[in-house]
Amino acid sequence: MKKRIYFYNTLTRRKDEFFPLFDGKVGMYVCGITPYDSTHLGHARCYVVFDAIRRFLKKVGYEVKYVQNFTDIDDKIIAKSGEMNRDWRDVSSEFIDEYYRDIRRLGVEDADFAPRVSENIPEVIRAVEKLIEKGFGYVLAGDVYYRVRKFRNYGRLSGRKIEELLPGARVAADERKESPLDFALWKKSAENEPGWESPWGRGRPGWHIECSVMSMKFLGETLDIHGGGQDLIFPHHENEIAQSEALTGKIFSRFWLHNGFVTVKNEKMSKSLKNFFRLRDILENFSPAAVRFYLLSQHYRRPLDFSIDALKDAEKTVEKISRSLSEPLHGLADENLKKEADGIYENFLSALCDDFNTPVAYSYFFSLLKLLNKSKAAYVADKIEEADDVLGFLRLGKKQKEISLSREYIREKIEERTRARKSGNFPAADRIRNELSEKGIILEDTPSGTKWRLK
Repeated sequence: MKKRIYFYNTLTRRKDEFFPLFDGKVGMYVCGITPYDSTHLGHARCYVVFDAIRRFLKKVGYEVKYVQNFTDIDDKIIAKSGEMNRDWRDVSSEFIDEYYRDIRRLGVEDADFAPRVSENIPEVIRAVEKLIEKGFGYVLAGDVYYRVRKFRNYGRLSGRKIEELLPGARVAADERKESPLDFALWKKSAENEPGWESPWGRGRPGWHIECSVMSMKFLGETLDIHGGGQDLIFPHHENEIAQSEALTGKIFSRFWLHNGFVTVKNEKMSKSLKNFFRLRDILENFSPAAVRFYLLSQHYRRPLDFSIDALKDAEKTVEKISRSLSEPLHGLADENLKKEADGIYENFLSALCDDFNTPVAYSYFFSLLKLLNKSKAAYVADKIEEADDVLGFLRLGKKQKEISLSREYIREKIEERTRARKSGNFPAADRIRNELSEKGIILEDTPSGTKWRLK
């Protein structure tokens, strides 16, 4: 029986019990980067958070299909390619490659599908054609705009009303549009800009339409979870809803999850404000384990104010945890100890079931660590590793060796070696010791039996 999970749903402004549309299967879409510059810590928080949520859903028994796009053609990419005097495809590909190099170091697993908008132009054109046919889109000299007023529920996600939006929209309004609120579905390309042929002339997709098209292409017309940073709620996600539901007549996403900003002196970290820290620069000074631990230390919906001191504290904490897990394990787990460890682990999962509350989950993680330090029992260490299946920072530690062996396998090998030694087959015992050593495991023979630790 699966656990009861509650997520704060931006759409309803409350914690709702989570159920996927199809039993046991979760369709999850997270807005990806626009690759015109280096990945920064704000990006890292978003993708570490949703990586951990994805891991958690898998841990409690769901099959998760995860999609994360790349906006690889955009005004910023075109401007960057001009600055660098390089083709826009090369620019976007270079920063996508850099994104993968940096984000993988934080243990973020690749999406099941990572579509690029440039690879989905025919699908975008068909969607825009359909919106025009249904009266939601209109053509203006090669551009195509979406009629916001025609969509009855516009503003539902962000809580904004059309009447409140109009004054601000008029400031930079395109006078040709029917309404200042209308947004671009297709943009006419200038003579020196990249573009694709369409029924309305040579152009390229507007920002919002790509996510509607690519998410539904891979996950169907209704998503279970749509995620991203809080800065995307309006207008991006609001416009996605308007487009998608106009296209299908169905609910676009049942749950909307948004992570809080990484801030610097309480101001949002962003490239436009020039107050961002590149992820690769952070990783030159701090271990991936410490950075991931730090990014999950605050509740995902709250802002996380950047602090070098906080990262230093995270580094010390991770090193302390790694030392505890590297110590020889010789304690036996009786039924009372197993029951205590199981109870703490269940509380850990329960905290994550309550809107993915990592600060509370951390408290139970440290309760397990305290129990391990007291008991030295492999059973407790196994529970810590199970918790790290979600948190994902332990295997990234500077002193933590990456091993693909389960503790059960290691114990079986030790028992096999013990039998070999007792029967006098010392060459076989040495082979087992050497085999484990090659895989990062050191054996120590003591009066109370053979213990093991990581190199």
